[in-house]
Amino acid sequence: MEIKSAVIPVAGRGTRFHPVTKVVAKELLPLVDTPILHHIVLEAARAGIQRIVLITSKGKTSLEDYFDSDLDDDLLRKIDIISVRQGSPRGLGHAVLCARPIVGNEPFAVLLGDDVIDSEVSVTRQLIDASQRFDGSPVVGVMEVSEEDSCKYGIVGGKEIDKHTFLLDKLVEKPKPGTAPSNLAIPGRYILTPDIFPLLENATPTLNGEIQLTDALQALAKKRKMYAYQFTGKRFDAGDKFGYLEANLHYAMKRPEIRERAKKLILQMAKELE
Repeated sequence: MEIKSAVIPVAGRGTRFHPVTKVVAKELLPLVDTPILHHIVLEAARAGIQRIVLITSKGKTSLEDYFDSDLDDDLLRKIDIISVRQGSPRGLGHAVLCARPIVGNEPFAVLLGDDVIDSEVSVTRQLIDASQRFDGSPVVGVMEVSEEDSCKYGIVGGKEIDKHTFLLDKLVEKPKPGTAPSNLAIPGRYILTPDIFPLLENATPTLNGEIQLTDALQALAKKRKMYAYQFTGKRFDAGDKFGYLEANLHYAMKRPEIRERAKKLILQMAKELE
């Protein structure tokens, strides 16, 4: 089945980027001159997504305003942008559940608003293709992380099918050091089926009253086949100050008009640090 919708949770308050995010939505912070959210929506558009569901919160109408503006990108002009308000911060699982009235009984993509992935083929497209290979099964995008970083992510475990694909039997949210089932982490890309919604609706909130998407995915993996796909692309955690800086440098180097000046600056700073 064709995947038409992508859900992008953007309700977070961006406290790690205070003071600027007291008045500017974190997702509109620029990578050179293009907002983080623009990159993520463009990834979805390149995958053939026709409708974006933004899960927002109070004070973030600027996200809707941005996509109401006259954008130069023809792909983005063809995308319908719909906003759904998450009344209170009840976790990623609850944010995804908020999209149910729009998504309905169709499969959909989820792209987290902090994760920017630069790839030749849209990562969302890579996951859609993987899902279609396995009869429309749910697929999570994964990447390798170090053992010390595994406690920062949802981690998966399962049986290797091929170089990039794994049949899952375990998903753990932020495992304690030394307990992770593998070194494969989920950096915010999913292809989900509508049978995730009842599991989220009936999920038991965990710490801080939040509904964890990873817990619902573990329950779903017990009911049907679910896969992980190790995507090809360079991922940046733009919700982290260092990751945001790294992403800016990366995208600066991709811009022909400033590439050489950026390169000279980086080399000069490196020399000064010796």
